[in-house]
Amino acid sequence: MSESKHFSELTPAAERLVDVAQGLIQRGGYNGFSYEDIARVVGIKKPSIHHHFPTKADLVTVVTQRYMHRFREALLRIEGQQARAPERLLAYAELFEQTYGAQRQLCLCGMLGAEADAVPAEVAQEVQQFFKTNLQWLTDVIEQGQRQNSLRKEVDARVHAQLLLCALEGAMVVGRAAGSAIHQGPQALGAALIHSLRA
Repeated sequence: MSESKHFSELTPAAERLVDVAQGLIQRGGYNGFSYEDIARVVGIKKPSIHHHFPTKADLVTVVTQRYMHRFREALLRIEGQQARAPERLLAYAELFEQTYGAQRQLCLCGMLGAEADAVPAEVAQEVQQFFKTNLQWLTDVIEQGQRQNSLRKEVDARVHAQLLLCALEGAMVVGRAAGSAIHQGPQALGAALIHSLRA
């Protein structure tokens, strides 16, 4: 494989390709788009994409790295803006609502995770790191809330971290699939779950 770019080194032209690829992945997954689709959206020829990203794996690895970086920055903002664990968890749920939005987009890593057995190893590794980071952050926040007496102490922090992450990811998938039959988005479902954790 060619030497991979890092998302921080992207030129404006390459960043535009990453933007388009991210949107296509969030709608159709790794196997749901091609360089032809990107070329059509951006208005360039496929060889120009290969100039920046020789393989699809190169491109999607960078897309996933950038997504992870931005998500980490969002977690840091939550920590800077919210002192108490319940409010941090509510703000976390809001991140998924912002992604889902009116267009019912799914989490990039949720989409790629559903294809874990079919994506290149380097992409799968980035996706695994995304979920490990999220689960550790949630576990830490729940444990903090237990120490602060704002969250129930008898719950298993790791189990409930996984439960919350699965609920938010699942709310997006079910909401997209069920359409108007589902009236609540990930933020509302997350809030209900977080309420059940309060001390």
